[in-house]
Amino acid sequence: MVVAALLVVALTADAGMAGRLLDPSWLRAITAAAGLAAVAWFALLVRSYVIMRPGRLSQRGQIVSGVLAGTLAVAVTMPFAVVAQYVMVSQDTLDSVFDTPSVTAAAGQNQGPKSTDPWEGKKRVNVLLLGGDWQPDRVGVRTDSINLASVDVRTGNTVLLSLPRNLENVRFPPESPLRRHFPNGFRLPANPDGSREDLLFSVWEYAETHPELFGGRKGMGPETLKQTIGYTLGVKVDWYALVNMWGLARIIDALGGLTLTVPTDVVFGKYNEGLVKAGTRKLRGADAMWFARSRTNSDDYTRMGRQRCVLDALLQQADPATVLLRFNQLIKASKGMFRTDIPRPMLEHLVPLALKVQNAQVTSVQFVPPVINTGYPDWAKIRRLAVRAIRDSAASPAKGTGQAGGPTASPGTGATPAPRASAGATPKASATGERGRTPSQATPTPGAAKRLGDGCS
Repeated sequence: MVVAALLVVALTADAGMAGRLLDPSWLRAITAAAGLAAVAWFALLVRSYVIMRPGRLSQRGQIVSGVLAGTLAVAVTMPFAVVAQYVMVSQDTLDSVFDTPSVTAAAGQNQGPKSTDPWEGKKRVNVLLLGGDWQPDRVGVRTDSINLASVDVRTGNTVLLSLPRNLENVRFPPESPLRRHFPNGFRLPANPDGSREDLLFSVWEYAETHPELFGGRKGMGPETLKQTIGYTLGVKVDWYALVNMWGLARIIDALGGLTLTVPTDVVFGKYNEGLVKAGTRKLRGADAMWFARSRTNSDDYTRMGRQRCVLDALLQQADPATVLLRFNQLIKASKGMFRTDIPRPMLEHLVPLALKVQNAQVTSVQFVPPVINTGYPDWAKIRRLAVRAIRDSAASPAKGTGQAGGPTASPGTGATPAPRASAGATPKASATGERGRTPSQATPTPGAAKRLGDGCS
């Protein structure tokens, strides 16, 4: 408990230290230091006991004092053993997630910071957050949840741009091989039952299952989807992070559950046999996921709103103290459920940024009807709304400073500034107050960025 408390202080007092603690050399050094400290304390207590000449005591006194000294010697080494165990488990988990070869390396993308500025002059970092349901016996991934998080590296202010999974006629960037194959948009014949496999959620899977379109290169799903989302929103996607949606249920259980408000009963299951009852309470992982993903008596856009509420609850409730106290459970739950192309060296900088986001303004824009017609999307409007939301986030005051974070921050390297949106498209998002506490007084306008927790009771 003492070690956990000290680590919480370190995390909250120095975000930079939290990032450095994930560096492999630091992890090895901490493990070695913890081992040496444990041995030193054990030896010190044993030596002190010997100096006290326990042989002068009665036999009973020697037994009692020996047991007490031995117990104390073991007890003082336990915190160091816990630290070493946490570090070794962390190292193993990080190696399994971040050290696998990625397509971005073959594409020549930057694999880590090469200068003193880890962001290389960028004012924002754009990370594609994906939720999928891949299985060992399936090829490719269907990305049912598609969100781009655009983060101001100075203030932590974040815009979450949510694209619906059923977006049709997806346009590919000029450099993509799929652009040559689908010059007028992603379109395939419908299935016999009328369902379609040419929607946005299928782009990753289609690229994975058609390596011949990429000159025989395999594993092009992630890079293709990144390019496609970046082209759709008018920004450059730096990295992606994919989580298995049902694996996320294990994470929620490891956190001890998630407190959510379910506004109305949510029915789920093949035969509608399941029910997540309305009300505010702590949900277990499976129920939280059914709340986010159930399609019964619902549509994709309502599901996107519920998923946004789950993300907001996770952001607020997964505090450093909870994470540390449930560390082993979380590590075990996260095995095999993440994929990413984030370079391992960038963790030192991304962890402090993530901690900064927790206390910054987080807004969101959902490109759903009536703002966007998913069957016939207005691609120029999507880019205008995205760029304006990012620009407004950059101009919003950083928490506790009362000063704007820069009125002309670029939405990312390679982003093309869009013309000012037409009247009624997107007003400037309210930036007053702390995230989720002071609601905007402005009249809601379709397409306007709003706080992540808005609409989540």
